[in-house]
Amino acid sequence: QVQLVESGGGLVQAGGSLRLSCAASGRTSNMYRMGWFRQAPGKEREFVAAITWSGGATLYADSVKGRFAISRDNAKNTWYLQMNSMMPEDTAVYYCAAGGPGSLSQKSSYAYWGQGTQVTVSS
Repeated sequence: QVQLVESGGGLVQAGGSLRLSCAASGRTSNMYRMGWFRQAPGKEREFVAAITWSGGATLYADSVKGRFAISRDNAKNTWYLQMNSMMPEDTAVYYCAAGGPGSLSQKSSYAYWGQGTQVTVSS
């Protein structure tokens, strides 16, 4: 099993920045992909960004491309989501996820999930 804990959420004004962190523990050798998803009230959970353990591949949702950046620190079993130029529509609960080989963007293929952290962007 792999346990994931997010941190770094909060309230930010439009145009501001936040950095989310996801720390993994347990059988981290099972992790091949690490990702971020988000869920706004009344909406489906959607893909935001993902990275492979090797760091060789990243993928972003069109809505965040150029504003968000995903990175990882394998030595710390931690990955990050740097969010810049934030907009009110970025308001959501953000979840980190991890899994074995598979699609970077397909949420059903991720086996492990964090508890979520609230991000609120005020206009």
